[in-house]
Amino acid sequence: MKRIVDPQQSRLFDPFDPVLTDKTRSQLLNGWQGVVRHVILELMPVHTLGGHYSANMGRPTKELYSMAGLIFLMEFLNWKKHEALTAYSFHMDVHYALNMEPVTHELSVRTLERYILLFEEDALAQKILHDVTITLAKLLEIHIDKQRLDSTHIFSDMAGFGRTRLMGVAIKRFLAQVLRHDRSAYAALPESLRQRYRPSVHQMFGDTAKDKDSRLLLRQQVAEDMHFLLRHFTQASLLNNGTCYKAMERIFYEQCNVHEEKVTVKAKTGSHTLQNPSDPDATYDGHKGQGYQVQLAETCEPDNEVQLITAALPQTAAESDADAVEPVLHDLEASGLVPQELLVDTAYAGDDNVQKAASRGVELVGPVPGCGGPVGDEELTIDDFTIDEATERVVCCPASHEPVSSDPDPETGKTRTVMAESACRNCAYYDQCPVSKKHNGYQLDHTAKQRRIAARRREEATDVFRERYQIRGGIEGTNSGLKRRTGLGRLRVRGRPRVFHAIYLKVAGWNILRASVCTKMRELVYQRATMAVWRDARMDVSTVLGRLGLLRGPALSSEPLHDALAGFFSLPVAA
Repeated sequence: MKRIVDPQQSRLFDPFDPVLTDKTRSQLLNGWQGVVRHVILELMPVHTLGGHYSANMGRPTKELYSMAGLIFLMEFLNWKKHEALTAYSFHMDVHYALNMEPVTHELSVRTLERYILLFEEDALAQKILHDVTITLAKLLEIHIDKQRLDSTHIFSDMAGFGRTRLMGVAIKRFLAQVLRHDRSAYAALPESLRQRYRPSVHQMFGDTAKDKDSRLLLRQQVAEDMHFLLRHFTQASLLNNGTCYKAMERIFYEQCNVHEEKVTVKAKTGSHTLQNPSDPDATYDGHKGQGYQVQLAETCEPDNEVQLITAALPQTAAESDADAVEPVLHDLEASGLVPQELLVDTAYAGDDNVQKAASRGVELVGPVPGCGGPVGDEELTIDDFTIDEATERVVCCPASHEPVSSDPDPETGKTRTVMAESACRNCAYYDQCPVSKKHNGYQLDHTAKQRRIAARRREEATDVFRERYQIRGGIEGTNSGLKRRTGLGRLRVRGRPRVFHAIYLKVAGWNILRASVCTKMRELVYQRATMAVWRDARMDVSTVLGRLGLLRGPALSSEPLHDALAGFFSLPVAA
């Protein structure tokens, strides 16, 4: 039977009055505890969570707002499970934040894990981030016109293996399954093979020399062992349907080739390869390593008292930043937080992304990818020509000479422009002009993309662009703060569902931490806390007097008596 206590529900008496002084209450209201209690707790998706329980049958659940809130706090405060249980049972500030009585509460690890599993099944973490972000942006009146985008790498709770050890670990785990389910089949394997993978993961291959040739020979031996096991057990239905066999099979075909029964190890593998059998979803980034990443969009308006993360897009590490612009903008549109300008680094700022962003009304600001670099003042480019952007026809050159012809090709998207030889031969810009001498005259070929890129490169060289773009670097501090404060850099979980769950909640928690230091948020928290106590006082006076028969009917609207008796109730003192 589900048990839900509305955080806005009035109480007869504030249970924290006997245990909090004005100073300690003020500390709670000024911290994340006050923001969670009076702003965020009511946003928890308890009705979705409660859908797993009957309304009137069975043993009562834990209070669902407090459990949803605890799972949220556990992630963004980077608690281990036993730390979350201790906080739920004994910490008064957590009791205040979760609208619980300031007494001890019992909670088991199994119960906590069951609620976490329900969170992951219903993808509630993403909903929490969405609701928290929209609510805080609205309450704090955050300006969203200018935002910045960047990615940061995340390690899951898995060991990092080289290619040889990865294959060896996969074999070792499969052999453990063979020994457990079919001892006779295990005993029938060659003794040398069994001995090779009997040591622990960290001691395996410890007797192999460290020189390059020895390591290559070992890798070849491990690959051949894996190939032998795959063929040997291909008909063993009891074993070849398990996760260990399938992981070994995937690793083998990602790392090796087989030609006429000869096994060769690939010189290089792609980034979308399995990195550890414990986390089959993790991939590889050549610069940052194994694991995951998250794309973060953050406001960067100077007028904002604090900056909030407006979108978080978790990905595996192999995903390219260049492919992230459109999904991030889609997420921002769903939240109603689309900016006018989005500052990005070079990886995001390709021409295709600029056009996609422009179609959504967003200006993508960032350096042009490629080795062209900013254009010098003396060098002429296609940007110096006068071009009709609707047709891509050249109207005139930088020296104001009209072309003999300028014909766009709809199939290739290229425009071929021919200039008069008499105009180009004696032109003052002859040495700087991109028009080249061809057999049929002086010719220039360009595309709309080349024209746009040339214009952007010219803009990059200006002080206006540098001043406009320099604020993008501030998101690096956000990435660093997220990892230090919430533990985002190395998570305590592995596997795509749990990793994404943790990322969403940690990012939402970061927004709460930022909001808690905002003057406007503190004023709002004090106002809501004061109004709650005042509302409780008025209701309680009416209830008591009504029960005593002192007030009946219209007399309940009498203000002076309510105001006099309400003075006996303690109200929070604003800082």
